[in-house]
Amino acid sequence: MSLFSDLDQHKRLFALALPMIFSNITVPLLGLVDTAVIGHLSHAYYLGGSTVGAMIITSVTWLCGFLRMSTTGLSAQAFGSQDNKQNLMVLFRGIGIAFILGLLLILIQSPFINIALQLSGGSEQVQFYARQYSEIRVWGFPAALANLVMLGWLLGNHQSKAVMWLLIFTNLTNICLDFLFVYGFQWQVQGVALATLIAEYSGLTLGSALIYKQQKQQVHQALSKLSQLLKSLFEPSSMLSYFKLNRDILIRTLCLELCFIFITFQGARLGDNVVAANAILMNFLLLISFGLDGIANATEAMVGKAKGEGNNSELNNTVNIALLWSLIFALAYSLLFAFAGSWLLSLISDIPSVIAFAEQYLFWMILLPLFACWCFLYDGVYIGLMQAKAMRNSMIIATFACFFPLWFMLQGLGNHGLWAAFSLFMLARGVTLAWHFHYKVKARESLNNLSQG
Repeated sequence: MSLFSDLDQHKRLFALALPMIFSNITVPLLGLVDTAVIGHLSHAYYLGGSTVGAMIITSVTWLCGFLRMSTTGLSAQAFGSQDNKQNLMVLFRGIGIAFILGLLLILIQSPFINIALQLSGGSEQVQFYARQYSEIRVWGFPAALANLVMLGWLLGNHQSKAVMWLLIFTNLTNICLDFLFVYGFQWQVQGVALATLIAEYSGLTLGSALIYKQQKQQVHQALSKLSQLLKSLFEPSSMLSYFKLNRDILIRTLCLELCFIFITFQGARLGDNVVAANAILMNFLLLISFGLDGIANATEAMVGKAKGEGNNSELNNTVNIALLWSLIFALAYSLLFAFAGSWLLSLISDIPSVIAFAEQYLFWMILLPLFACWCFLYDGVYIGLMQAKAMRNSMIIATFACFFPLWFMLQGLGNHGLWAAFSLFMLARGVTLAWHFHYKVKARESLNNLSQG
C-alpha cells in the first residue's frame, strides 16, 4: 500500500505534530525575551548571573525529562486500550513522583546551589546574581516537574492542542511578568526569576483545571477512595517497574547531556571564535529540532495508542508515515542551510570574524538534518512503545562506541573533527534504534512479543 494512500493517517499525524511544533517555538522565544530584558540593564553581570542561574535550574529540569517521556508512552498505551483507570493512575503517579522530587530539591537547595556555583565559575557579581536567581527559581521545582507530567499525559491522550495552549499561556505569562517586574518594579534579576516562578505555578494551575474539567467524574471516583488510590499509586511492584523504566531514560539523557557538555568544553579549548561559532550552530540544531521533534512527539502518541490497541498494522503504518515526513522535513532543513545559511548566520551575529569562522562549518548543518532525523523519529517510536532499555542501550553505544572514539581519532581536524563525531553520533543513535525496531518487527509478528524486547 502506498504511503500516501492513507490520507487520514497523515492528517492524524499532523493534527498532533503541528501544535507541538508551535509549542516548541515558544521555548527559545521565552529565552530570547529573558535575555533581551536583562541584556538591556546597565551591567553585563546581570545577564551573566541570570544565565548561569537559569542553566543551574534548567539542567535539572532537563534531566527530569524522563517524567514527560514515560508519562506520554504509558498514557498513550492506556488511551489505546481504553483503560481509563490506568490512564488516570499514570497521571497521579507521575505528579506524585514530581512533587516528591521537587520537594527534595527544595530541601537540599543550599548544598545543590553551592556546588553548582562552584562548578560554574564566574566573577563575584555573576556568582551573586546567579545565586539570587537560583534561590528563587528552586521553589518552582514541584510545579516545573509536575508540568512535565501533565504535558506528557495530555500528549499521550492525543491532546496536543491543549499542550500548545498551555505552553503559550505559561510563556506569555512569563514574558509579561518579565517586563512588569524588571522595567516596572525595577527588580532586575530577581524579577526575571520571580516571573518564571509565577508562570510555572500558573501553568500548573491551568493544566490541573483543564485535566480536571475533562476527567471530573473519574477524579471524584478516585478521590472518594483515597486510601485505595494511594495504595495503588505506591504499590511496590508498580513503583519498581516505573523506576526501572525511568532509570533507563535517565541514563539515556545523561549520556546525551555528556556529549553536549563535551562539545561546549572542547570548543572552549579551541578558542573564542570556536565557542561563538559552535553556539550559533547549536542554535541551528535547535531550529532543526522544532520540526523533527514535532513529528517525533506525534509519533509517540500514535505508536503508544496503536500498541495499547494491539494494532500491529496501525503501528507499522504510523512509523512508515512518520519516517516519510521526518525525511521530508530533514531535506527541507538541508536545503534551507544550503541556500540561506549565510543569511541566517548574519541574523544571529554581526561580528565578521565569528560569521566567517562559522561559515566554514555550515556544511555540517546541511548534513546534520539527514543524519539526525532517524534518531528523532525512532526516539518517538520507542517512547510510544515504552522500550526504555533499547533507548538506553542505543545511546550508550552511540556515546561510548561512536562519539568519543571518533572524536579521539579525528581530534587533529579540530572543530571539524568535533562536528564529524557529533553528526555520526546522531546517525548512530538512529541506526541502532531503526535496526532494533525493524529486526524485532520482522522476527516477531505480535506486539506482545515486541514489547518484551
